[in-house]
Amino acid sequence: MAVYTDVPFAEAAALIERLDLGVLTGLRGIQGGIENTNYFATCEHDGQTHEHVLTVFERLGFDQLPYYLRLMQHLAGKGIPVPAPAADSQGEILHTLAGKPAAVVTKLRGRSELTPGVRHCTAVGGTLARMHLAGRDFALSQPNLRGLSWWNETVPVVLPHLSPAQNELIRAELAYQNHVAALPAYAALPRGPVHADLFRDNVMFEGEALTGFFDFYFAGQDTWLFDLAVCLNDWCVVHAADATDGRHRADLAQAFLSAYEAVRPLTAAERELLPAMLRAGALRFWLSRLWDWFLPREASMLQPHDPGHFERVLRERLARADALDLLRAPCAVPA
Repeated sequence: MAVYTDVPFAEAAALIERLDLGVLTGLRGIQGGIENTNYFATCEHDGQTHEHVLTVFERLGFDQLPYYLRLMQHLAGKGIPVPAPAADSQGEILHTLAGKPAAVVTKLRGRSELTPGVRHCTAVGGTLARMHLAGRDFALSQPNLRGLSWWNETVPVVLPHLSPAQNELIRAELAYQNHVAALPAYAALPRGPVHADLFRDNVMFEGEALTGFFDFYFAGQDTWLFDLAVCLNDWCVVHAADATDGRHRADLAQAFLSAYEAVRPLTAAERELLPAMLRAGALRFWLSRLWDWFLPREASMLQPHDPGHFERVLRERLARADALDLLRAPCAVPA
């Protein structure tokens, strides 16, 4: 949960008016996310009340942000349910608030489903595949800024905070991922724009009906398989009340993969490297949570996520010799 920048109401109201979204009547910080400052902006327009999401970007700069915002605009134009950025009279979708980059996007209906079932996973899997295909002709390009290069830079920073066993694990996994990235099979993986952070709290539902994906501010060019693996590691594990579990749930994984492959079947290279990408997805989020936990930023609302969760997910993936067999095998799920 984070609000790093206190936005003056009058300044936000002026932006809302410039975007022709009506009159700003309410502005409240959102208790979610740890990278950017987010507010719900309530507006009155033509006698009706509407809500938008106002984001002030804390780490991303004016040079990087057009990629994310134009990607959202592109996907929305292709019929993918994502928030559409609001443009001013000149067509500009990147703005300035409190001296920082900012954007206003449509607010999705519904709520996040933190204990998903088979139908939720089916909906997300199919929509993820459609999103990947819709991004093939997106004109802009930007690497995944939290990809392998970032892992190599960041592991040495967190090592002093780890136990000897954790130190050994993270070093070994980083070496393995560098090895995988040099393989011909990895070079053959299909790639394009990916969300790269499509966790349960970045998807909205009304009941079991998916209403949209949001928070694209970790998006970048990467393998579609990595994006899929990130989802499988979050959507298709046991969701304990205390968030300390990370065991695989075959029923959810089967539903997710079946729905994805009904739209875009996996290639032979993707099937070969799915186990490696499941490990890569766990390493990426274990590492970023370690960074946020031990090197936090000041914020008026901030509670970093437990890094131990993705350490457990990584150990779970390492314990499975064949991820495809794992995904098809039955498993015990607590009642």
